[in-house]
Amino acid sequence: MATVVAKTGVKREAGWLYFLDKKGNVSRTRMARGGGKVRKTKPQVVTKAGVKREDGFLYFIDKNGHVAKVKMAKPGSRRRKPARRTARKKTAKRKPARRTARKKTARRKTAKKKPARRKAAKKKTARRKPARKKATRRKTAKRKTARRKPTARRKTTRRKARR
Repeated sequence: MATVVAKTGVKREAGWLYFLDKKGNVSRTRMARGGGKVRKTKPQVVTKAGVKREDGFLYFIDKNGHVAKVKMAKPGSRRRKPARRTARKKTAKRKPARRTARKKTARRKTAKKKPARRKAAKKKTARRKPARKKATRRKTAKRKTARRKPTARRKTTRRKARR
């Protein structure tokens, strides 16, 4: 599966991400975990391995802390079934058919549609309540005063007056 490229023996610490940098050295940086504030720190070089990369391989630090490489999986290789090899019958090669030049039809220019107008909202007119007759106003005022119960203040003032 994986082949060890460089034996570095890096011992990992919790909260750090170990990787192979552009120069081929083993580096580490703080992991962003838990949605907290991410401290901006430059990657630290742990050991100088000087690994030269090849195309088509994935480089990583394995469990033992060594730099290892694995051949990358080609995309879509799982989906495709292996092609069956069958004996092909020999057929006479056909000459490609000549294409006749077609007349280009003139395209009609489509007129741009105008944006639809929005209907103006009708203004609501303020409706006035019909005026009541004066006689009915007086009756309702009398009814309201008759319904009122004497308040707590009035009671206390009457008691003080009696003493």
